[in-house]
Amino acid sequence: MIITQDQKIRNSMDRFCKEHQIGQIMRRSNIKKEKGIPPLFLFKYIFLLVFMGRNLYRLLQGDAILGEGTEKDTVYRFLNSPTYNWRKFLLLLSSAILNSVSLLTSRDKVFIFDDSLYSRNRSKKVELLARVYDHVERRFCKGFRMLTLGWSDGATFVPVSFSLLSSEEEKNRICGLNEGIDKRTNGYKRRCEGIRKATDVLFKLLQQAKSYGITAQYVLFDSWFSFPGVIQRVLQSGFNVICMLKKMPHVR
Repeated sequence: MIITQDQKIRNSMDRFCKEHQIGQIMRRSNIKKEKGIPPLFLFKYIFLLVFMGRNLYRLLQGDAILGEGTEKDTVYRFLNSPTYNWRKFLLLLSSAILNSVSLLTSRDKVFIFDDSLYSRNRSKKVELLARVYDHVERRFCKGFRMLTLGWSDGATFVPVSFSLLSSEEEKNRICGLNEGIDKRTNGYKRRCEGIRKATDVLFKLLQQAKSYGITAQYVLFDSWFSFPGVIQRVLQSGFNVICMLKKMPHVR
């Protein structure tokens, strides 16, 4: 029997999901079956496309059923559900992986914060779409800022948490918040978080990582975050700081 490359990738995904109990982590993150296809199947289906080099958008354009009775509306419901707690899912998964990785190394551990541009220049009606500054191109563009928290020991990097940020200034927001969303859901909480200051969200992500048992000795970030107040708050949280200092005329 000839095993294709796609089948090898599927087998690897199945082993990963079984080893790390992805189905159980999804249930703990409130990612549960509403009707029809189980969420674990949809998760595997979407995640596999990345490794197979295929485009989800193009697959969803056709009216054909997407394998094992999965229609495109089912995929959209899975991706757009405001009740699913994807941040908790990533924290639980990262914590489980790091419990085994940290036993293999005696190096110092570090949390790494990175603020990257998520450009949506062609978009017009995306919720909370904003004018954000691109520090590379040195100009404003439409999109979001992706604040990412990772963990590293110098040899291994594991993503721990993330937050998609709009703009805290209402005048810079091109589209507003959908008021029809249930204010009790995780989706509404993420939207409210998206219009907060990035430095405030930074400490929220840091405290959440600690609450899930993910630890490190240092916090590393670039000069964008290196305000004296931010550095002091990180030190008060029990971490040392590694950063390039911001050049400010009134701070020495």
